[in-house]
Amino acid sequence: MADLSDPRPVRAEDEFDVDAVAAWLRHERPTLTGVPEVRQFVGGASNLTYELVYPDTRLILRRPPTGTRAKSAHDMGREFAVQSKLVAAYAYVPRMVARCEDAEVIGTDFYVMERVDGLILRKNPPTGVPLDAATAERLCVTFVDTLVELHRVDVQAVGLGGLSRGDGYVARQVAGWSERFRRARTSNVASFASTMAWLDDNQPPDSAQVLIHNDFRFDNLVLDRADPAKVVGVLDWEMATVGDPLLDLGGALAYWVQQDDDPIMRRLRRQPTHLPGMLTRHEVWERYADSTGADVGQARFYEVFGLFRLAVIAQQIYYRYHEGQTTNPAYRKFYWLVTYLSWRCRRVITGKVH
Repeated sequence: MADLSDPRPVRAEDEFDVDAVAAWLRHERPTLTGVPEVRQFVGGASNLTYELVYPDTRLILRRPPTGTRAKSAHDMGREFAVQSKLVAAYAYVPRMVARCEDAEVIGTDFYVMERVDGLILRKNPPTGVPLDAATAERLCVTFVDTLVELHRVDVQAVGLGGLSRGDGYVARQVAGWSERFRRARTSNVASFASTMAWLDDNQPPDSAQVLIHNDFRFDNLVLDRADPAKVVGVLDWEMATVGDPLLDLGGALAYWVQQDDDPIMRRLRRQPTHLPGMLTRHEVWERYADSTGADVGQARFYEVFGLFRLAVIAQQIYYRYHEGQTTNPAYRKFYWLVTYLSWRCRRVITGKVH
């Protein structure tokens, strides 16, 4: 079976001193000899991810992008610490190797972790991967159950209670993401004024305070090669924190494109949630409620917030391109995505999308 991670040659603007990393790694793990071959995973749009290929092992290096960044974004130390502490309680977390805080090595801090072997689903399943209706349904159930398992982790027991800022998580998220959008807005995108006002007026109180991933989607899951309905790893813990689990699920559903969605939404699909057997967004909410007992009666709010947050993330990335901080051509038309998501938010608010 093909591995959809598909690492490629490193983009020129994302290159780093491989010899310096190799020397630093030899100090941290003396069994690593020589200089690794380096390839880049190009699917992500936030922190940069590379594969370090040694003769007998493969590792992953994560580092921030170049250019101006949001104050709280791309915190390598936080991302490293979350995974280091969580691995004992959540079997899907990659094992950390070491973190480098010395910017002299490659110009930024970074960390290295072991690579989790398996499949990562992108827009379509690869040739040879069985994803018939029955397997697709099992995969969706596993998707929800894996998220539920994370939400049940005892944050105090694993030493992550310090991530909590107490009650008011939903209110902080609405205010914070609204402010991020205003700072990153360019003149060629929608204002989101009505969406931000609706979120502010309709926000529910926190449903709970649990450990949330905050970017839980299929392309951050590693699946078993022999059974693609089985999760063996969860990646990209950049935005993990203690907060409201229903916002976590709403954020995940921002990427959940169904076969009956509008043509533009279907065009934006980046995971195979349109296939026969895949649960609908409504069925995902039902599965989560049945597993946790959570009240999901305000699912519309969480879905709108998920779409709005996705728009803000896209706009922040587009802003970097707009300001010449990156030349990655993949970001050139993100302004179009942001404006579409404004329209989509209004459709969900008015009940025209289910």
